[in-house]
Amino acid sequence: MCGIIGMVAKGPVNQALYDGLTVLQHRGQDAAGIMTYDNGHLHLRKDNGLVRDVFRTRHMVQLKGNIGIGHVRYPTAGCASSAEAQPFYVNSPFGISLAHNGNLVNAEKLKRDLFLEDLRHINTESDSEVLLNVFAHELAVQNKLRIDENDIFDAVAGVHRRCRGAYAAVAMINGYGVVGFRDPHGIRPVCFGERETELGMEYLIASESVALDVLGFRLVRELDPGEAIYIDMDGNLHSRQCADNPVHAPCIFEYVYLARPDSMIDDIAVYKSRLRMGQRLAAKIEREWADHDIDVVIPIPDTSRTVALELASRLGITYREGFIKNRYIARTFIMPGQTQRKKSVRQKLNPIELEFKGKNVLLVDDSIVRGTTSQQIIQMARDEGAAKVYFASAAPPVRYPNVYGIDMPSPQELIAHGRSDEEICQAIGADRLIYQDLNDLVAAVRQGNKSLQQFDCSCFNGEYITGDVSPEYLAEIEKKRSDDAKQKKEANLAATMELYNHT
Repeated sequence: MCGIIGMVAKGPVNQALYDGLTVLQHRGQDAAGIMTYDNGHLHLRKDNGLVRDVFRTRHMVQLKGNIGIGHVRYPTAGCASSAEAQPFYVNSPFGISLAHNGNLVNAEKLKRDLFLEDLRHINTESDSEVLLNVFAHELAVQNKLRIDENDIFDAVAGVHRRCRGAYAAVAMINGYGVVGFRDPHGIRPVCFGERETELGMEYLIASESVALDVLGFRLVRELDPGEAIYIDMDGNLHSRQCADNPVHAPCIFEYVYLARPDSMIDDIAVYKSRLRMGQRLAAKIEREWADHDIDVVIPIPDTSRTVALELASRLGITYREGFIKNRYIARTFIMPGQTQRKKSVRQKLNPIELEFKGKNVLLVDDSIVRGTTSQQIIQMARDEGAAKVYFASAAPPVRYPNVYGIDMPSPQELIAHGRSDEEICQAIGADRLIYQDLNDLVAAVRQGNKSLQQFDCSCFNGEYITGDVSPEYLAEIEKKRSDDAKQKKEANLAATMELYNHT
């Protein structure tokens, strides 16, 4: 999960890209970057850290130009190294930079093909660099000194033929403009909007519509799966379907957790989809636990608030805020290591004793992934004097790895993998555990857009929408991307840096 943004304007874009990335910060807190183009010159600033920490005034004034792209990173692969901060850049052809959200499931094969056949070198472990080089090669093989929108769309079609997995991307071609494209399944979100100025129309491409709202752009629509749009230097917009057989199947976890509630994704209001999740979760409690003794419903801030409020309303139970969140601590789910996640939970949440003491409490969260956070929060509720602690999840059990850009690589790190609901309940220390049914989750989201026939629900049901995820691939990513593997990479990087500093 990352955030991408691209803009073609009539004036400087540096401040707008910065503001847009701050709104997309929830999609990645590991690194941030902006690249702009101005009169034949590129300007780049990227580094580890939050947007507000990466960009200072001295950096902003150097990001000149009326077109640019930006990225906030969350590391599904590799490690938290500034070498993997985006955008990435290749010099040939024309000079192309790219920012990417998602994950390519055939990245290793592509890397070999790029080296042996396309004569291109990949310098990092990031599949985003692979995607950039595939796009660059597909543009280069056309062997043209000057290109137009048809050449660009043909290059995107070549990307679709070669790349497998999830990718929503923005690319900037020096002297030509900005391109946005989405994989043929539309797994990761990307939309575009327009803003009319005295000098003409300006365009913005972003992961979520909330970035458009904040910057005063009108949402035009989401990119269709397989579609590409190209905004040239003069502000003319071109679009084309570049995939042969697109099948729309967006990631349902975007609606559960990843996206902001004030975003629209594929014509579905994320906020309303979460209200419906609460309604259906309440209906399950009424159906299977009619004689419940719940005194109060308390959300785990922030994502689950909408679900919990609607659930409490439907059940006629008191809703209370029982945890106060420290907003200066990053989202624990997208932290790079388990040790850091464990440490941050008590720093992030502080309970209000009077909302727990002597009460039967139903805690509501958006999902349970590794179980670490849930276990600690349940214990916090008990420490504050709760008589009983029940736990409800707005999502079904997360039993399988996600290979499309969410950090769920190892089945052994998922608390629901190989466990029954009762065993999970015991493992997290709850008195009762209520999971949303998958059919109810799909129905709650799809109600906002009946034209959507399917979703990628692979982390819940193990059915990978691209149809090309093998057991061997799952074993390989578990070996490379587990928390243990990431910690070893971080340790090796730290040791290398220490050696470098002493030489």
